[in-house]
Amino acid sequence: MRVTDEGKLLEWGTELLSERGNYYDPKLQPYLGRIEYYGQEADSAFKGKIRSIGTCTFTYYSHLDENTKVGKLKSIGTLLLDYYSSFDNAAYKGKLRFIGSSVLEYYSSVDDEAYRGKLKTIGNNSITWYSTFDDKLLKGKLKRVGSVPFEWYSSFDKTELRGALKSGLYRQTIGGITYILR
Repeated sequence: MRVTDEGKLLEWGTELLSERGNYYDPKLQPYLGRIEYYGQEADSAFKGKIRSIGTCTFTYYSHLDENTKVGKLKSIGTLLLDYYSSFDNAAYKGKLRFIGSSVLEYYSSVDDEAYRGKLKTIGNNSITWYSTFDDKLLKGKLKRVGSVPFEWYSSFDKTELRGALKSGLYRQTIGGITYILR
C-alpha cells in the first residue's frame, strides 16, 4: 500500500521485482482479491472509500472528529494512525503523527526553506536534507536516514549525471522501515 503523509490511500497491490538486480516497478500490480468500499449508508467523510482489501480492514475519521482529521485513514488492520492537529505548527498540520507506535516528526515552519515541512524523524531514525546553503542542485534532496548517507551528483559533475543518486540505494531498509526514494 502507498499512503501519503496526509493519510490518503494512493494505491495498493503487489510489487513486481525485476529478474535482474534489485529493481522494483514503481507502479504496483493490481490486487486480484476482494476489495470492498463503504456504501451510501456510511458516514459522509468516508462514503465510497475502501473498506477492506482482502482481510485487511480500513477505518477513517468521521465528520464528528477534529476538522484536520476528517476522512483520513484511522487504521489499517490493527495499525493505528494519528495526525497533527490545527493547534500544532502550520508546517505539519494535518500530516501523519503516529504510525502504530512510531512517531513522525517534521521540520517546522521556522526551519530552512529547503526542508521545511519535510520528515525529520521516523521512530528512532533521524532524517537530514541538503539545505539552501549546499549546492543549488542538491537543495532539498535527502542527505541521510539514520546512519545511512545518500550522495548525489552535483552541478560540478557531468551534465547528464547532475541530480542523480551517486551512492546509496533508491530502496533501503533502515531500522525496520523500508524507504523508497522517488
